[in-house]
Amino acid sequence: MPEQERSRRSPVAATDQQYAGHRLGLPEEGRGALAGWGARITALLLDWLLANLVAIALVRDAAVWQSPWTIVDSVPLMVFGVEIWLMTAFVGASIGQRMRHLVVARLDGQPVGFARSLVRAVLVLLVIPPLVVDADGRGLHDRLAGTVLVRAR
Repeated sequence: MPEQERSRRSPVAATDQQYAGHRLGLPEEGRGALAGWGARITALLLDWLLANLVAIALVRDAAVWQSPWTIVDSVPLMVFGVEIWLMTAFVGASIGQRMRHLVVARLDGQPVGFARSLVRAVLVLLVIPPLVVDADGRGLHDRLAGTVLVRAR
């Protein structure tokens, strides 16, 4: 069956050809396009590495990750949460995201701000929300915060 005929018969077939981010009005490629999984995961790993290095510098004990668990063991997670919250609020991206040329943006073009950045950071710390992705490629944390992670260049 020809492609045009199939898309006339089934509205689902027409949407299968659309790229992630199409319904949000984002370009398919280049600046402003939805960030890919590779760049997202790399940014996350860079942020986590930085948080752990800062935690070691603060605690001055490499045994921070050994059993039994104490409150000191949560320092890397706290540093990570504060870093992604404040960096996203001030400059629109965490350090890892900046290194990967990614930006957190609101769909209406306004700055992300402290409140949306805090909602997003808390949901990232819960781990599961970023893994629940919609058809547009946005995680639950971005949908609830009203943001999207896009390429900066």
